[in-house]
Amino acid sequence: MRLAYERRGEGPPLVLLHGIGHHRQAWRPVIDLLAGSRDVIAVDFPGFGASPGLPSGTPYNAQTLADAVELFCAELGVPTPHVGGNSLGGYVALTLAARGSVRTATALSPAGFWNALEHAYVRAALRGLHRLVKALPPDGMTAVAGSTAGRALSIGLVVARPGGLSPEAVVAAGRALRDGPGFDETLDSFRAVVPPSRAKVPITIAWGERDRLLWRRQAVRAARWSEQRVKLLQGCGHVPMSDDPGLVARVLLDGSRD
Repeated sequence: MRLAYERRGEGPPLVLLHGIGHHRQAWRPVIDLLAGSRDVIAVDFPGFGASPGLPSGTPYNAQTLADAVELFCAELGVPTPHVGGNSLGGYVALTLAARGSVRTATALSPAGFWNALEHAYVRAALRGLHRLVKALPPDGMTAVAGSTAGRALSIGLVVARPGGLSPEAVVAAGRALRDGPGFDETLDSFRAVVPPSRAKVPITIAWGERDRLLWRRQAVRAARWSEQRVKLLQGCGHVPMSDDPGLVARVLLDGSRD
């Protein structure tokens, strides 16, 4: 499976998986903090970022994305890596843990622990954001990202501290959301997303204290499902890597110990 990726560092392999409509660059704030002791591999899911789509006839859902990650890792020569994921990537990480095909899994605000109302809200919010970026004129994202207020309005749903992202990073994230051919079908597949099977390997779950997309009360359900305490990421939103890179890096390093 040919996927776009960035690789840096030395040590046990740690594969990082982004959320729906995002791309591997979401992990850049923490990669250098991890690379001193991990072989860090940040991946674009099929149909997102710079990765090609899934083969014709293959549906986009968490299971097929997990299949693609497994095949990618095997072809890269890291068949049982540690894995970390955010949002949809967190759900895929837990799915891989349930299969026993990774060494450990760390999930940051993973999808799938919502109730019916929360699920409807998530789908509506993501659909609305997707339509908004698609409706912008060619230079619209650059104009929005150029002001503090514009960044707050455009990405405040997913980060707690929009000012921590550069205008260039906001524009790149907007383009990833706008252009990903896997977005619509993957979002539709959320209807069937329920908590995965029990993990066969050690897992860590952490949740942004200020998550405005997957509300933090979902962490309570994740804690019951996992039968363990969920770490709360103080001051962080749904995509916590830019809100507090040091804190997120520590969670990932602790979660990926053998």
